[in-house]
Amino acid sequence: MKEHSLKPLWSVPVIVAALGYFVDIYDLLLFSIVRRTSLQSIGVPDDQLLTQGEFVLQSQMVGLLLGGLIWGIMGDKKGRLSVLFGSILLYSLANIANGFVTTVNQYAVLRFIGGIGLAGELGAGITLVSEVLPTRLRGYGTTLVATVGLMGAVLANFIAKKFDWQIAYFIGGGLGIVLLVARVSIFESGVFLKLKQQTVQRGNFFQLFNNAARFKKFVGSVFIGLPIWFVIGILITFSPEFAKALHINGTISAGDAVMYSYIGLAVGDLVSGFISQALRSRKKVVFLYVVVTTGMILIYLFTPGRSVFNFYLTCFLLGVSIGYWALFVTMAAEQFGTNLRSTVATSAPNFIRGMVVPLTLGFRFMREQLGGGESAVIYGALVVGIVTIIIAFLSLQWVEETFSRDMNFVEED
Repeated sequence: MKEHSLKPLWSVPVIVAALGYFVDIYDLLLFSIVRRTSLQSIGVPDDQLLTQGEFVLQSQMVGLLLGGLIWGIMGDKKGRLSVLFGSILLYSLANIANGFVTTVNQYAVLRFIGGIGLAGELGAGITLVSEVLPTRLRGYGTTLVATVGLMGAVLANFIAKKFDWQIAYFIGGGLGIVLLVARVSIFESGVFLKLKQQTVQRGNFFQLFNNAARFKKFVGSVFIGLPIWFVIGILITFSPEFAKALHINGTISAGDAVMYSYIGLAVGDLVSGFISQALRSRKKVVFLYVVVTTGMILIYLFTPGRSVFNFYLTCFLLGVSIGYWALFVTMAAEQFGTNLRSTVATSAPNFIRGMVVPLTLGFRFMREQLGGGESAVIYGALVVGIVTIIIAFLSLQWVEETFSRDMNFVEED
């Protein structure tokens, strides 16, 4: 094969990983899209839609947090494919069951179970792709997976508009089952198969804590992504409430806000991937994107009286600004050796997704401290957002530049 050939980008593992992340995003964001209609349908009063929605969302994110550990460790102990099969089966069945809920508690339990399943998809896919592709194409491959995957938000919004929320969940579960069949043709990472022949610890989560430098890298790998999920988990998920506080001239749909922000996120990921390849650096691009995210958060929160079109345009641009998600997950995978790579690449994005729980609790606390009302929504979000930005900048100093790193190495005890 020619040295500069792009053919490996169209290999079965890359394509199926991209489709897997597509279904993952569909199912992950479906609750954010149907939050109001589904909760209203099971009898939640309008004045409780925000608080009950936060509760169900937090349940899903706790599931992601737990699942990130379970699937990450399993990926290093049993192989990348075991995670890709097991996780998709779990979240597909949970999503089908979600269509039958009649109470908030049932909803929360099933979103928790679904969250555990959803946690395995991205990390295992990115780990597999990063190991099967040559170094020169690794950034392009992970960018392709993320860009295709993020468009699952568009399908979720389209389905939610055309069908009842229960049907939207059934479709999500059905897509997962179809993907499960497609995964039969995937082969295991050669790097992992080689590792299995060695007498080295695999998937020992505690190895991340018994070495100061390794622990610092792990913490940094997680928290550089904090602004991404502040934007998605608070600003976009609760966009109708923000639109009301900002006196937007028209009705804002959470589904449309999610869709436009994720289209922007896909564009941002595509651009950041190519910039990273051009600059031969991951860290410089992440720094740039966090700076732009800071500016967009301020624009979102302090531009009142916009039209519906301009509000959705801001959501799109917010999505572009946080479009370093693929780089974030790729950097996590590249920081660590093969015997810990799946553990970190799977746990890091799900730990940061799980941070939506303290973020939403912090957001509620700030609203209460500021006396409630519309201004409390705006300034409460501002305080939480500033904290996430500061943490991201600090965390970026703790990770290594990994652009040209050879992935065939292990973490010593």
